[in-house]
Amino acid sequence: MKGLWLNIMQALGQKNARPKAPIYNEQDREGLRRAGAFNAQLMDFIRPFVKAGVTTLELDRKAYEYTLDHGHTPACLGYKGYPNTICTSVNEVVCHGIPNSIPLREGDIVNVDLTTIVDGWHGDSSETFLIEPVAEDARNLVQAAFDAMHVGIDAVNPGGKLMEIGRAIDRFARRHGYSVVQEYQGHGLGREFHQEPGVPHYVPKINPSQLILEPGMCFTIEPMINVGTWRTMLDKKDKWTVRTMDLSLSAQFEHTILVTETGPELLTVTEHGPKPGHQF
Repeated sequence: MKGLWLNIMQALGQKNARPKAPIYNEQDREGLRRAGAFNAQLMDFIRPFVKAGVTTLELDRKAYEYTLDHGHTPACLGYKGYPNTICTSVNEVVCHGIPNSIPLREGDIVNVDLTTIVDGWHGDSSETFLIEPVAEDARNLVQAAFDAMHVGIDAVNPGGKLMEIGRAIDRFARRHGYSVVQEYQGHGLGREFHQEPGVPHYVPKINPSQLILEPGMCFTIEPMINVGTWRTMLDKKDKWTVRTMDLSLSAQFEHTILVTETGPELLTVTEHGPKPGHQF
């Protein structure tokens, strides 16, 4: 559920109308950590099933059953009418892809986006998987999306500006010949799925956020990186699936980040997934 609301207040020049981002105390942070840890656990559970011949609907069913078996709640299911537990975005699909009965094929790239609720707290993360063998341009894009996320995470500093996250990501992507989706963004996370602060992955030209990052803030960083144009289009039939306007490939990674007194804490790190410096 990426960026269901954008920088609307900023675009209207109403910076002071934005609600304040929550600042979480230590008890709240422990709740966020538990939610993030389970979300990471779910990603590792799904990981071995993301392969050629498996349908995204099968992945969705497995994620649903695993979440319920552990006593937790799928956050996406029924959220604003969304029909499934996970989002699965294949190839030119940027985000919000609805699981279906089409088997994954060799050469595909697929983003699996998971959000769960644990004792009232949300955990949110995604990874783009390569269905090997894949073309070199697809592999390079996935690498750039993964590295761009970590470039954004490295820009998180208590006392620094939120906009530096988007500045770092956009500069990195442009330097490598890619574009950054602007219509969808990261978001604050806590007892609500989407809240302040909104986290653009570029620096808006009109009223960019001057928000200062404070210890206790929690949000996602989840850049969507495209081979071609950054512009997107929404599927007119299902009203959820977002594709690149030129149908070029798109890739994305996402972590939930807690701002601490010493820097960013990643709440959704998996045991078996890619770590900083990973080469796809």
